[in-house]
Amino acid sequence: MAVEIIMPKLGVDMQEGEIIEWKKQEGDLVNEGDVLLEMMSDKTSMELEAEDSGVLLKIVHGNGATVPVTEVIAYLGAEGESVDVATSSTPAPASAPEVAPIATEPVVAATPAPVAKPQGGGKVRATPAARKVAKDLGIDLGLVPGTGANGRVHKSDVEDFKGAAPKASPLARRIAADKGINLEDLVGTGVNGKILKEDVLAAVAASQPAAVEEAPTKAAEKPAKELPEGVEIIKMSPMRKAISKGMVNSYLTAPTFTLNYDIDMTNLMALRKQVLEPIMNKTGLKVTFTDLIGLAVTRTLMKEEHRYMNASLINDAQEIELHKFVNLGIAVGLDDGLVVPVVHGADKMSLSEFVVASKDVIKKAQSGKLKGAEMSGSTFSITNLGMFGTKTFNPIINQPNSAILGVASTVQTPVVIDGEIKIRPIMALCLTIDHRIIDGMNGAKFMVDLKNLLENPLELLI
Repeated sequence: MAVEIIMPKLGVDMQEGEIIEWKKQEGDLVNEGDVLLEMMSDKTSMELEAEDSGVLLKIVHGNGATVPVTEVIAYLGAEGESVDVATSSTPAPASAPEVAPIATEPVVAATPAPVAKPQGGGKVRATPAARKVAKDLGIDLGLVPGTGANGRVHKSDVEDFKGAAPKASPLARRIAADKGINLEDLVGTGVNGKILKEDVLAAVAASQPAAVEEAPTKAAEKPAKELPEGVEIIKMSPMRKAISKGMVNSYLTAPTFTLNYDIDMTNLMALRKQVLEPIMNKTGLKVTFTDLIGLAVTRTLMKEEHRYMNASLINDAQEIELHKFVNLGIAVGLDDGLVVPVVHGADKMSLSEFVVASKDVIKKAQSGKLKGAEMSGSTFSITNLGMFGTKTFNPIINQPNSAILGVASTVQTPVVIDGEIKIRPIMALCLTIDHRIIDGMNGAKFMVDLKNLLENPLELLI
């Protein structure tokens, strides 16, 4: 029996994903773990691996298609098996014209009837969205009949099990919510009475006949907008949409201020020179100043007096979640956006271990190989623009962190030491703080301790 391959939901805010390139074609043999396609999810591209083995029977959405999460994008099954995509609630590929629903008896074989799950210890097949809803509602997935291939439980199955809500495709639910249509008033034309997108659109047309009838005429009369010479309009990528949404939310939600400190890098530069060869021999990797600064930040955050620097606001900003560990986010700039891979458990690492872990996630970020877990769970973040000669800047907090540290350039600067003017390598650090959690004095104390550690860095090796 054919198995559905769905667009996975890899983050809380992820609503859709873009298929960049299929690595397998229809008719290809697929083994469990094989890379099926490359996709763009929120802020990064990643590879989607097969959860089952079989033949790729049908690709529903081709390269370049943007697909809502949990929608079917392909079918996997036995060689020679056929699937009838016409009875699926999944939209057709982006390259194909949309076909109106056929008012005939649906082919029940293409979408099997709900399959009861065993209550024993067997594995329950379910989509990520279904598992999340079941967990939030405290529902045992083993009790929920699944309507997907091989009895796979979908999100709608869990919702139906909870309150006998009308069966509808995710796209139909979104359109109904947007247009104010009550799904309970509709009769679905899909398999087993499932409400499809077309059913909702028909209800919208029935409730607003005049507007719907006039729309094509007005659209035909309105000439296409002519762009001035030298102007080009491009579609915003999923990554840019995610960055835009996250930055606007952070900027408008958190009242922030930025503290700027100068760091004398003389001793840190000397330490890096000393450990460069030993760490290279041990790990095969070169230690960078970002590694040293990241480890120094981690050690400073673990001090009890700085616990609010390593915290998050939760429950509508009514409670503060304190972390007794450090998951350090490191901002990585890409050609078309920005991602923040996370070094999990940084507080437990030595310098060489931190070098290995940070290089691993940074390399994955640059090659688009990051997994969802490697982009989530940060408790504090750093961002480095020093290599571009940036003297100072105000970084925007990576929510739900309470602060972010910006690293600016190191400049040979005349300073007064013991009454004499000397030239020292001075680096600027810029700490942006969420004032809802941290006050200026506490932020300044954190920066004083971080400055002392960076200027006397031997403690990093202890």
